[in-house]
Amino acid sequence: MRKKIISVVAITLLGILAWRLVLLFSGSAQRKAGQQTRPPVAVEYDSVRYGPIQEARVLTGTIYPAYQYVVAPKVAGRLIEIRKRIGDAVAAGELIARIDDAEYQQAVLEAEANLRIAESALSEARSTFELAKQERTRVESLHQKGIASPAELDAASTNYQTQESRLRLAEAQVEQRKAALQAAHIRLSYTKLTASQPGFVGERFVDEGALLTANAAIVSVVGIDRVIVRTTVIERDYGKIKPGQAATVTIDAFPTKQFSGQVTRVAPLLQEAARVAQMEVEVDNKQHELKPGMFARVMVIIAEREKAQIIPSKALVTRDGESGLFVIADTASIVHYHKVLTGISTSDYTEIIEPHLIGKRVVTLGQHLLVDGSPIILPQPTPHKAVLPAAGGDSRP
Repeated sequence: MRKKIISVVAITLLGILAWRLVLLFSGSAQRKAGQQTRPPVAVEYDSVRYGPIQEARVLTGTIYPAYQYVVAPKVAGRLIEIRKRIGDAVAAGELIARIDDAEYQQAVLEAEANLRIAESALSEARSTFELAKQERTRVESLHQKGIASPAELDAASTNYQTQESRLRLAEAQVEQRKAALQAAHIRLSYTKLTASQPGFVGERFVDEGALLTANAAIVSVVGIDRVIVRTTVIERDYGKIKPGQAATVTIDAFPTKQFSGQVTRVAPLLQEAARVAQMEVEVDNKQHELKPGMFARVMVIIAEREKAQIIPSKALVTRDGESGLFVIADTASIVHYHKVLTGISTSDYTEIIEPHLIGKRVVTLGQHLLVDGSPIILPQPTPHKAVLPAAGGDSRP
């Protein structure tokens, strides 16, 4: 009985296996028949050709002046004159504002008087020193002859040293008074505020009559003969952008105009939070059309080929994670799928590094419905319309 059961189970399993094999082969045959009977797909195409291609990145940033500084006094006082307003040009060394200098003029007069007193004291000390020197010489001569006593010689020598010290003190006081006079002149010069570099007045913070403290801002000056566009570079493009690369800047104020610039600096680190690096582009601005604070777009070319095998980017398809193309056969009735290695890619065109496909036609529309060997229908060329002669004109060619 047991042997009969085992035999029945074995026969059943063999039957199931045979049935599965029949289904497998019949399904494969049906799929092949389906492929062979797949209806043709209407497609559009373009040719593979040589041409220039470049990959660019468009970054956004803000325009900054090449330099900017604030004109502020080093001394306190009342502002009695300011000669510049917003937008006025400023030359290097040009007077911008003046502070009431009466107090500082008086300080100069006082320092001059003190210097004269010190010089008079020096003159007196020098005369006294000369007398003490002569007296010591006379007493030394008498002492050698035995006329003057040692005590008289000691007194003369001590007086000489004392007068010499007083002379050195008077000389030091004169130097001190000269330094004080120079300081008074410097403080007086601080009442006249001049521009250290040429530029334009960007902001004006006070008006005449204001009582200023030291370092209180009066105006700001910006230099815009050259401007700097500051932007950021993402980690993916960081290694492709170097100082010295050409850049093109556009702004909303002049949408049809381009300004040529150059990458001057790329930060040696990336910000941890955003994973971007700071970048600066310097642009010549002799016409002063670019203003600090403007929003700017910077285009930097990161890769370029003068002669590359290119196709329209829309012809690319992705199958199993790889890029490929559907190439139209010479018979123009079917297509073949080719895996490709791409290079520079833009929104319009893509470089094909491998394989060599120059002169071939590739599908640019309808490829999502295709497989290798699919039949296709190409668009018919548009017939040329006959040109009708103008009314009353000659119809002959």
